[in-house]
Amino acid sequence: MSGVDPDLSYRLAFGTYEDALRMVGATSEPRTAATAVSGARIQLFAAMVHDGNRSYWDTEFARRRWGGLLAPPALLMGWLIPPPWEPQGRPPVASLVLRVPLPGTTFINAANDVEFLQPIVEGDVLTVVEELVSVSPEKRTRLGVGHFVETLETYRRQDGAVVATSRNTLFRFTPGAGA
Repeated sequence: MSGVDPDLSYRLAFGTYEDALRMVGATSEPRTAATAVSGARIQLFAAMVHDGNRSYWDTEFARRRWGGLLAPPALLMGWLIPPPWEPQGRPPVASLVLRVPLPGTTFINAANDVEFLQPIVEGDVLTVVEELVSVSPEKRTRLGVGHFVETLETYRRQDGAVVATSRNTLFRFTPGAGA
């Protein structure tokens, strides 16, 4: 494709189940959001989903209740998604789960469990660290044969306080193979 820089693509690592098991416990480098949580993005998201929650719209109410406009829970991961292109030419950092060496050409999200420990508000700058928690032995599903990969993301704000954790399970497989 013209105009697409191959260095900016997210590539899967390939290897064996044993290779993947050796990675269990590995953590990513901390990744900090390029910008602070913003009231404009909070309100744009709330408008897109038609959510009239006063904590997203009423600045004075939100400041008294939360310390600022409250970030909707559904935006948690969105604050830290690296842009696919930056003028400095830095390639985005691939998620830890993409670097787990396994067979399988694709993945789907199988489960996600998020716990919010502190409010995330306008002005917070978030940092996340990912940890590889587990890799299942090979499983046969209707989608194909593959492995479940579980990660844990820990989100901190600028003062170091943990504001949220996200436990995510992906199924890495090759479509139709052995289904």
